[in-house]
Amino acid sequence: MATIFTQIIKGEIPCHKIAENDRFFAFLDIFPLRHGHTLVIPKTEVDYIFDMDKQEYKELMAFAQTISKAIKIAFPCKKVGMSVVGLEVPHAHIHLIPLNTVSDMNFNAEKLKPSNEELAKHAEMIRMYLQL
Repeated sequence: MATIFTQIIKGEIPCHKIAENDRFFAFLDIFPLRHGHTLVIPKTEVDYIFDMDKQEYKELMAFAQTISKAIKIAFPCKKVGMSVVGLEVPHAHIHLIPLNTVSDMNFNAEKLKPSNEELAKHAEMIRMYLQL
């Protein structure tokens, strides 16, 4: 059975897409830790990020780097943090989160609940600064 992320890639589940190419996909987390919290995934279903082919892993990181630069401009912050947890969904994914303090990346903290309209606006803000 396809993961929820594969269903998002196929358009079976709606998302607030930031960017995609033939191998990777970036979209907003609908329950973000901070506004601008973005997930970056390979289109190929791989459960564990370190099981990815070495070249694909490098390209995923380069894709994430591009997305992070746009996030940092759209949501001014000290840094954009990156986390790879991989326990929630059996599909490799990177969390990109605007950070001003270490606690901004606390996955045990209460998640934000932005409206669909807010998420659409946030996605547009990031896309505006994206240079793929």
